[in-house]
Amino acid sequence: MSAVKIQSVRGMNDILPDEAEFWEMFEDTIRSWLKSYGYRPIRLPVVEPTPLFKRAIGEVTDIVEKEMYSFVDTLNGEPLTLRPEGTAGCVRAAIQHNLVAQQTQRLYYLGQMFRHERPQKGRYRQFHQVGVESLGFTGPDIDAEQILMGARLWNDLGLDGIALQINTLGEPAERARHRAELIRYFEHNGDRLDDDGRRRLHTNPLRILDSKNPALEDLILGAPKLIDHLGAESLAHFEGVQQVLRDAGQPFTINPRLVRGLDYYNLTVFEWVTDRLGAQGTVCAGGRYDGLVQQLGGKPTPACGFAMGVERLIALIREAGGEAKAAAVDVYLVHQGTAASRLAVRVAEALRDQGIDVLFHCGGGGFKAQMKKADASGASFAVIIGDDEADAGEVTLKLLRATDKQANEQQRVSVDGVADAIMSHILDWEE
Repeated sequence: MSAVKIQSVRGMNDILPDEAEFWEMFEDTIRSWLKSYGYRPIRLPVVEPTPLFKRAIGEVTDIVEKEMYSFVDTLNGEPLTLRPEGTAGCVRAAIQHNLVAQQTQRLYYLGQMFRHERPQKGRYRQFHQVGVESLGFTGPDIDAEQILMGARLWNDLGLDGIALQINTLGEPAERARHRAELIRYFEHNGDRLDDDGRRRLHTNPLRILDSKNPALEDLILGAPKLIDHLGAESLAHFEGVQQVLRDAGQPFTINPRLVRGLDYYNLTVFEWVTDRLGAQGTVCAGGRYDGLVQQLGGKPTPACGFAMGVERLIALIREAGGEAKAAAVDVYLVHQGTAASRLAVRVAEALRDQGIDVLFHCGGGGFKAQMKKADASGASFAVIIGDDEADAGEVTLKLLRATDKQANEQQRVSVDGVADAIMSHILDWEE
């Protein structure tokens, strides 16, 4: 009987070395970009108590009702969930460790999220997000800063064709009045709703406005507008965001149908969208969520944030022709013979002490076979040690990535001088 072939879980993908190197380059750009705005990293658990998400996201949302990976800890009976998003966990950590009482916080995290959805291009069951959260800031300036951060990142990544849409959800009381009118409107037109619309009518009617069903287009266009129910303060906040964007020369479109699938948002919401990824067109989405800290047991604290799907951004970079450069080492160390192999270990460690990356040949083989591997490795240099070199306390340094003038150039240098010889060549190339 043959063994059952074990493969990865559907919708949870391996990221193999060539692709992982591309991801690391992307992540380096992300960290540098966030640091330039004063955001600091926070690392959060992948597993959180299930009630955290029910309270934060809302029990009558698609995420909680259908998409969460939840289970009961068999040791203590505690209900646990693989995090479907990062904001709730970040706010939980801020409350638990009293971060906001100390000072305002600009935080970010990067990692896996989990939702049980139908896998498709740009949407997976294990996916990766960059999350950015600002806690303790009032006023529209922080909302606008987070929006403008996106514009800078697209430039850093060499991406174009990403458009900004903004909207305001007002405050809870304003949204409640709009919700009541919205329900009356859709009840009066109940025969025109699809199954999703009927299911959401009394639980989350705002989400009907975000329906992608073309048959509902006219019905949605005629629905009551939230902006007509907003008071002076909400309108002033929204105008404040727009003014900063205009001053910065950032184009935007006000999309009154732009809502959030999570219950904790208020006031400003925004999305960066593209038409280059098919149905999965949103690459970054966020907004303000002033009530969430108190909702999760903390003191009233203004907050706003956004999240970006890493897989979608990687796909966009690829679509734009972006490629990762091979993360080649500096030196491939070739050695043959007992004395040579013993010396080679010491030489490799001494080079690493000088900040030089070394790929040490393992597995034996003759010089010819080893040199083929050295050339294929992408290293700039081969350091070659045979017993003759070992007896003389020297190595042979060969240039593998040389100019035509330097082709096949090699030299014998002392063990103590090999690091200086390598650095001298590197400096010559940089000039």
